[in-house]
Amino acid sequence: MNSLDGRNFDNTYSRLPEHFYTRLDPTPLEKPRLVTYSASAGQLLNLEDAHETREKLTRICSGNSAWPGSEPLAMVYSGHQFGSYNPQLGDGRGLLLGELVNIQGEKWDLHLKGAGQTPYSRFGDGRAVLRSCIREYLASEALHHLGIPTTRALCVVTSDTPVYRETTEAGSTLLRLARSHIRFGHFEYYFYNKRYEALKELADYTIEQHFQDLEGMEAMAGSDAGYQLFYSEVVRRTATLIARWQAAGFAHGVMNTDNMSIIGDTFDYGPYGFMDDFNWHYICNHSDHSGRYAFSQQPEIGYWNCGRLGQALIPLFENSELIQNALDQYPQIYTQTYTRLMLDKLGLVEEEEEDAELVRDLLQLLHDSHCDYTLFFRTLSSFPLDQTNEQLEQLANHPSLAPWLDTYKERLKRNPLDDQARQKRMKLVNPKYILRNYLAQQAIEKAEKGDYQEIENLMKVLMSPYDEHPDFEHYAEQPPEWGKKLEVSCSS
Repeated sequence: MNSLDGRNFDNTYSRLPEHFYTRLDPTPLEKPRLVTYSASAGQLLNLEDAHETREKLTRICSGNSAWPGSEPLAMVYSGHQFGSYNPQLGDGRGLLLGELVNIQGEKWDLHLKGAGQTPYSRFGDGRAVLRSCIREYLASEALHHLGIPTTRALCVVTSDTPVYRETTEAGSTLLRLARSHIRFGHFEYYFYNKRYEALKELADYTIEQHFQDLEGMEAMAGSDAGYQLFYSEVVRRTATLIARWQAAGFAHGVMNTDNMSIIGDTFDYGPYGFMDDFNWHYICNHSDHSGRYAFSQQPEIGYWNCGRLGQALIPLFENSELIQNALDQYPQIYTQTYTRLMLDKLGLVEEEEEDAELVRDLLQLLHDSHCDYTLFFRTLSSFPLDQTNEQLEQLANHPSLAPWLDTYKERLKRNPLDDQARQKRMKLVNPKYILRNYLAQQAIEKAEKGDYQEIENLMKVLMSPYDEHPDFEHYAEQPPEWGKKLEVSCSS
């Protein structure tokens, strides 16, 4: 099976009425060249990692040829941006090429980011720049290999086409893979425009494509019970996703409703950031002056966004109280998931009543000591029960550390794992390597000069972040001071 022959395209979204999208082709880039290709993501499409494949993808992703069977279109949607409703957004610089079905029967959307102007570009040029494409490529693959639901990235292509931001940059594209590109904002668009028949059509399509496997859905489709089951599952997936972000120390940066995936995947990478020194109120987006999307706010924003989706679904229900009943499950789902993830990071098998306090005290300690979040947990994974650990003391130089470790030792005595088994278990959930901002920036700066090797080096550790990589130990070190102060904005 060759996914580049066009025989396995489906294009179900393109069969919806044309008010859901605008059909148009990508605007070609000049003198395109491939920057990087993910063989791991390529396997999802049954692509052979060969020179011919890479050449074809370079032409396709630069808009100079078409993927056989594709039907490019720009989707229309709206959304709440930084808390305020924007009535029309849509794909302003990307095109949905179509839906490819692999050998396993899985459907993957192919979305070309940076494909040129669309009717939804809002005075923009519809282009993407190399730095933003590299950041999304690295982040989506990094989160995937950390076990966090996310879109994927197949490849990045750059060109000689100039793009004007603060300076002149190279027009580039990224081919994104996703199980769905439907956002919360799709439903908001039809709700606020009072196009309730279209809203129902969108909901029924979404359920058929992505939620049909839910137990009882087939019998309840089109009813209050069916729509409640659908909405409840979106709430559950969203709460679970954000709990995973929090446990990993990941900040999304722009949790607008148009950046929220209906299937609960991490979606639309902009000014994201993995925390270096732990800070509850970490703001990764330089443009977020109010701190609306600070790290500490993400769980609450997830709940608020689910509320906006629930509001948009009201016309589908005869009994709208069912929406609130489903939304009310969010806090419990989030808390249970986050607690379990944090106990796993601490190597604790069974939950005890005092464990929540143990976690809270540790996070306060890390916050007060400005301790590196990832390094602390990785070092704790080698913590010997019968002796002190000087590395921990160096990482978290704070008076609260010793009493917390004493409490932790007592707790471990009631843990049904010996020291060796616990440490092995912890190293499977506490990564040694994460995509630190300064590492991504170094890869970008080299790539802008035509050297793409640093991207490949980073990918080696990001694809197996829990393993040891002796040749790349420096990627696991604390960042230099300048590396902790990088500013990233939405325009990146």
